[in-house]
Amino acid sequence: MTLSFFDQFMSPTYLGIPLIALALSLPWILYPKPTTRWLNNRLITLQGWFINRFTQQIFQPLSLGGHKWATLLASLMLFLITLNMLGLLPYTFTPTTQLSLNMAFAVPLWLATVIIGMRNQPTHALGHLLPEGTPTLLIPVLIIIETISLFIRPLALGVRLTANLTAGHLLIQLIATAAFVLLPLMPTVAILTAVLLFLLTLLEIAVAMIQAYVFVLLLSLYLQENV
Repeated sequence: MTLSFFDQFMSPTYLGIPLIALALSLPWILYPKPTTRWLNNRLITLQGWFINRFTQQIFQPLSLGGHKWATLLASLMLFLITLNMLGLLPYTFTPTTQLSLNMAFAVPLWLATVIIGMRNQPTHALGHLLPEGTPTLLIPVLIIIETISLFIRPLALGVRLTANLTAGHLLIQLIATAAFVLLPLMPTVAILTAVLLFLLTLLEIAVAMIQAYVFVLLLSLYLQENV
């Protein structure tokens, strides 16, 4: 029973071909492309409004140098939200429950922010490793602690996204299994369990959107420190 619960997080294959590639390409197929017409339909208008609001909120505290990342982070936000939401559908696979995929997103982007800071303002970037006014005896210890915290950032990004989505999927499967088993034995309890499952599904929809937003928000904060 325990193994069957975790089978949903295994990358599926068909004829030896990993289907995670299909899952990663699906979000780009679903979104409509803007047209050259003067007036767009409601879906494209809503999509443009969402991207504009998100970009304005994320990049408002950043300097003009960080605005170059607007397209990348907005695309990453839409990509992660779509992957997380599609993973809530029945008989689907959620690529963002794989730590390797999330680390593949987190490490290069975090490393890019660090390289930008070291190239443009190395003194300011290295100054984050030692807070101002630190006693002389604590300088070596604080440098080690701040360096470790710097290198833990991409791991925290990947693990946070993976753990939240994995826990939500496990809870949904456990409660759905309980409702199915209890239905012939205790119908009233099974109905209450199904109501709980519905509420948990709504919560997971919110978590799927919030975790994608938090992932991009933390990247923008790392970028803000280095531009």
